[in-house]
Amino acid sequence: MPTMNGTRLVLALATTAALLSGAPAAQAAPATAAGPAPRVLHAAPDGSGSTCSPGRPCSLDGARDAARTVHGRDVRVELADGTYTLSKPQELGAADSGRGGHTVTWTAAPGADPVLSGGRALTGWSENVDGTWTAKAPDGVTPRQLFVDGVRAVRARGDSCAAPVCDATKAGMTGARATGIADWARPTDAEAVIRVRWRNYHCRITAVSGDVMTFAQPCWTNSASGTDRTGPAWDTTTVDSSRYTKVSFFENARELLDQPGEFVWDSAARTVTYLPRRGENMRRAETVSPVTENLLVLDGAHDLRVTGIGFAYAAYLQPSTDEGYAGMQAGLTLTGATGPTDHAGRYYTKPAAALTVRGGRQVVVDHVAFTRLGGAGVVFEQGTQDSTLTRSRFTDLSSGAVYIGDTEPMPAAELAGARNTVSYNTIRRTGVEYTDAVGIWAGYEAETVIDHNTLDDLPYSGISVGWGWNQPEARTSVLRDNRVTNNRITNVMRVAYDQHDGGAVYTQGAQPGTVISGNYINRSAYGNTERDGNGIYLDEQSSHITVTRNVLTRVGYKWVSNWADYGIDNHATGNWTDTAAPALTGTGSTMTANRTGLDRLPAEALHVAATAGAGGRGPVEQLRPDLARAGTATQSSTDGTATADHATDGDTTTDTRTLAEPGAWWQVDLGDTRHVGQIEVWNNTSMTTADFDVQVATTADFSDATTLHVTGKALRPTLLDTDREARYVRIKLSGTGRVALAHVLIHP
Repeated sequence: MPTMNGTRLVLALATTAALLSGAPAAQAAPATAAGPAPRVLHAAPDGSGSTCSPGRPCSLDGARDAARTVHGRDVRVELADGTYTLSKPQELGAADSGRGGHTVTWTAAPGADPVLSGGRALTGWSENVDGTWTAKAPDGVTPRQLFVDGVRAVRARGDSCAAPVCDATKAGMTGARATGIADWARPTDAEAVIRVRWRNYHCRITAVSGDVMTFAQPCWTNSASGTDRTGPAWDTTTVDSSRYTKVSFFENARELLDQPGEFVWDSAARTVTYLPRRGENMRRAETVSPVTENLLVLDGAHDLRVTGIGFAYAAYLQPSTDEGYAGMQAGLTLTGATGPTDHAGRYYTKPAAALTVRGGRQVVVDHVAFTRLGGAGVVFEQGTQDSTLTRSRFTDLSSGAVYIGDTEPMPAAELAGARNTVSYNTIRRTGVEYTDAVGIWAGYEAETVIDHNTLDDLPYSGISVGWGWNQPEARTSVLRDNRVTNNRITNVMRVAYDQHDGGAVYTQGAQPGTVISGNYINRSAYGNTERDGNGIYLDEQSSHITVTRNVLTRVGYKWVSNWADYGIDNHATGNWTDTAAPALTGTGSTMTANRTGLDRLPAEALHVAATAGAGGRGPVEQLRPDLARAGTATQSSTDGTATADHATDGDTTTDTRTLAEPGAWWQVDLGDTRHVGQIEVWNNTSMTTADFDVQVATTADFSDATTLHVTGKALRPTLLDTDREARYVRIKLSGTGRVALAHVLIHP
């Protein structure tokens, strides 16, 4: 079996305490009476000895077997430096656990950076006349991801295809002729990638007949309506729903291979063809594809620690099968051709993870690096309790980083997840391929602690706790007493990925005693095209939740949202934010003592924001003074309710709106000539303000105006740098229509 040179990988995955400085010490092993020193066993990538000594290290299996023979003391299995290429998961169970108050630890040897890898090297690259390079895939390897010198390549993809052309139905889709797919050499290797609100679908084309494409089953059926298994009866986010607007792109066709860093897999020839980026030398490059799922599985293990080990190139095989990826929410998928009728998501499937803990007790995962994965990072499931994931790093994952718990609302006692902790971890650039995935997901869990984590650059929600939507199962479940505290969540709900209706912190279901506190949330759904990206989103039947002392800034829509009247007894108090939001809906819900509409964060808020996250003190984006809110706003006309001052009231949820008319305008008089450095234009709900001029002038007749033109629809926000002295700012349509705005900020 080919193996890769692990030098670059080991360097890239070095797990240094300095990266996550400021975190507390990892959970200590259970205290024991004075006794013999731990038995230390040694493993190495090329180990084969039977004594597991430094001179004759064991293989991983050999170290596992040797550890089972040790009684009456702690055990340390120390992994030497290098890459451990796995063709199957390394499994540890009850027999590999600590006994009699002792602990078994799998860890890096002093000074070593061991990496468990599910990758296989692709070698023998040859150059083609068009500048691409091709290599044969080893037997058993079906590349879905490719990493070149540690950098993720992209499956060759085309442009989006709007719904009128690529019309999706329960049976398939039109558009084969217009997109050129009808003429592709191998259309049956290609997939359609579709994003509808919070859902993401990847289904392979199985046939093209004329203009019609059909797709792999059950992927397509599970992505369409009519199965009675895809979620609540009211849901309209399937591929054939009214909310379907386009195919985001088709991918994996030779005809689409036109950008450096793209590759394509040919299943008939069993070849990968790649177009190198500038500076890449394919004769010397290390090219790796994930092949093996679930690198480490702890099944029924207890009193066991995993520390200082890297995980890389783990695969997620399901999306490349006929099951495909019928994403339902948060990275969970609907699988199987048949199944129980269910509207509460009880039978959805979690993604494959590099490290899986099933039914664990007192399991500690600490200082572990997860990178370049084809699926998720860590799963705690099937009744895992009293276990921790701390001070670990997740980056460049196709799916989400962490999944805690399951989707059964009332599990048997032995399958109920409880008292698990996820703390001081760093999560960046996850959900790269499956953009509906979240950073940290917890299902029906009790007393979960999600604390002092740093999450950044995610396509959808950051932290999600709870399940069940508005279904009866979500009203009474094991959900309770969860804590989402002191996390730093920035640049989530990224608009470029077209995933909507989420939040930096997202909840579902009644969960008495749950607290969301001390979090710093900045730029959630910032730059959004729709008014549905939230800071803290108490969705559906979220109930009995306290939201307190959070700092939320530059959020695309509401800083806190509880829109459903069947979400009850929620309380938001003592938070700081630069916008406002409607009162919480639902019986017994309250909003008190919140500091809203701020254009500067006070010292106490700055301290809360700076101390949130995994790294001690972190940067905080201070708000900028807003000149518009002290000015006088007017507009060319009004319908009587959406008045001009709604754009200067510090609230992104209220709108101005003129009548539809030629040259409609909105403007603000600052009262005196001031330096205007930048203008933010936030569009309203319907995004009706498009193709407009922003005029900046010192005179009321705008005779000395500087004019900036915006083509297309305004975002939330559209930013315009001006850098001039002015008293008046006007937003004026180029043609006929409405000016409709949620927010206009003018910064000196």
